[in-house]
Amino acid sequence: MAIFDDEPGKKRRPHEIGQDLSLLSVDELSERIAMLREEIARLEEERAAKGATKSAAEALFRRG
Repeated sequence: MAIFDDEPGKKRRPHEIGQDLSLLSVDELSERIAMLREEIARLEEERAAKGATKSAAEALFRRG
């Protein structure tokens, strides 16, 4: 039970691509932008890690 929530029981839904943004407040939009920026950074890190693994594997097979 959350004592300090303004609206108890209301869960924040994750952002959905293409959803109607007109019902969101400026603060909610800012929160979503921050959340999406963090997710983009996480995706880019994973892409870089996979790219490094792929490059290492390609280098290994080129030696043989």
